[in-house]
Amino acid sequence: MPKETVAEQFVGILARAGVRRLYGVVGDSLNPVVDAVRRDAAIDWVQVRHEEAAAFAAGAEAQLTGKLAACAGSCGPGNLHLINGLYDAHRSMAPVLALASHIPSGEIGTGFFQETHPDQLFRECSHYCELVSSPRQMPRVLRTGIQNAIGRGGVSVIVLPGDVAGEQATTPASEHALVTARPSVRPGDAEIDALARMVDEAGKVTLFCGSGTAGAHEEVMRFAERVKAPVGHALRGKEWIQYDNPYDVGMSGLLGYGAAYEATHACDLLILLGTDFPYNAFLPDDVKIVQVDVRPEHLGRRSALDLAVWGDVRETLRCLTPRVRVKSSRKFLDKMLAKHADALEGVVKAYTRKVEKRTPIHPEYVASVLDEEAADDAVFTVDTGMNNVWAARYLTPNGRRRVIGSFTHGSMANALPQAIGAQFLDPGRQVVSMSGDGGFTMLMGDFLTLVQYGLPVKVVLFNNSSLGMVELEMMVGGLPSYGTSNHNPDFAAIATAAGAYGVRVEKPKQVRGALRDAFRHRGPALVDIVTDPNALSIPPKITADMVSGFALSAGRMVLEGGVGRMAQMARSNLRNIPRP
Repeated sequence: MPKETVAEQFVGILARAGVRRLYGVVGDSLNPVVDAVRRDAAIDWVQVRHEEAAAFAAGAEAQLTGKLAACAGSCGPGNLHLINGLYDAHRSMAPVLALASHIPSGEIGTGFFQETHPDQLFRECSHYCELVSSPRQMPRVLRTGIQNAIGRGGVSVIVLPGDVAGEQATTPASEHALVTARPSVRPGDAEIDALARMVDEAGKVTLFCGSGTAGAHEEVMRFAERVKAPVGHALRGKEWIQYDNPYDVGMSGLLGYGAAYEATHACDLLILLGTDFPYNAFLPDDVKIVQVDVRPEHLGRRSALDLAVWGDVRETLRCLTPRVRVKSSRKFLDKMLAKHADALEGVVKAYTRKVEKRTPIHPEYVASVLDEEAADDAVFTVDTGMNNVWAARYLTPNGRRRVIGSFTHGSMANALPQAIGAQFLDPGRQVVSMSGDGGFTMLMGDFLTLVQYGLPVKVVLFNNSSLGMVELEMMVGGLPSYGTSNHNPDFAAIATAAGAYGVRVEKPKQVRGALRDAFRHRGPALVDIVTDPNALSIPPKITADMVSGFALSAGRMVLEGGVGRMAQMARSNLRNIPRP
């Protein structure tokens, strides 16, 4: 029986680690690996049109499952195209294994055709990046990369010359236990007791939640009830903490709304739960702050802490809640809930009154209708820029929906390729790409990937013919807008020509029907909605410290605009306030 090659061993180990797809673009240095995939029924090759899309797709799949996903690029320019998507996956803590194929091993260092040094280039966007220069390094190097990606949460890169991939493996890839999930991390009793004392001593406690509260909704609600704490969230915490939350006071930060900013500044003790919230201009500097995070490198790097607690949110709150005294006064909580409801109520009418007569279409209206028409378990992938605003303010989480975006890396063009990964993961689930015309056109070639594989992704295109976020940054900086206008085609016609369903919407009264028709269509669809480029907004609180740089310029987005069904939820929460 012939021995397996390094490429066959590589593919087999990925399959045993749970990888079901390898996203990429074929190339000569990848040929041994691609052929090994062809002959292995456990794993599929997904042919995208750009390697950046491959990395974004793998990153989205990993974010949705928490399991390992994989992508590949051929030598030189091929694997260099992966780098932006890998940065996004790494900063999103998505476990992704990237194969960076390399030139023939004997030519490394000679300035050979397409020569780069991927073992150096990818180090900043990975936990582990190693060159396999000999078959003897396999399978140990690959297993180490897999365990780094899963265990530490992020990217591992394996650099593999094409000639080495085609050689016979020298070390059998026997069954080997691999890390497939991350453990729960419980703080020590000393930290729990110290935090309990701080909570008991504080008259007013506020919780501010990030993506680290995933899986801890019940524990956060139980703790908030015990200490009568308003609960705010960052953008990445929205999908995990806003739903079924009678203590919700909205979101702080550049896209913020409601009373979250005031609640974090008016308390005696602010507890940051699973958030690496980057905008310290929106955080207080005159209250006591505790941070709970499973990643110790996150502790204290945004705010000066009075207590740092290393542990995951769920286990920490399970230990903490029974140890704190029940607070009887709801005065602070009820005041923040009332302010939150008032803040939302005042802007809802901006998108609900006489919308049929407003052209170009207000994008906030489109987002609110999309929220109503999308499935209860839809996956939304969201382009960076203005679409972040619409997702933050209008998409209503319910514990079943997911919202994926480039929320930390902040890359353009992420939504469409992330939708590819989400749809491959579950072909029967509704996947909606909330795309801007700038981001969509940057990687528009991979719309053809949807058509080629029959992926029923629905692209809702907010087409304002501009790079709206950049234009606003210029405006706030006192500069005239320049280089921000896009001369766009009829994207619906392009979609139709490509073999997908396409419809163009120019009047508000057409929005709901167009979305319903697209959602009913069984294959890929694109809804090209011409929206108002002048829609702006501001965060709920602007201070002098925010006036400089990106904080204000990226925060002053959408001057008009409601906040969807959040106002209704806020009013519902007010009904829970005890009346004398």
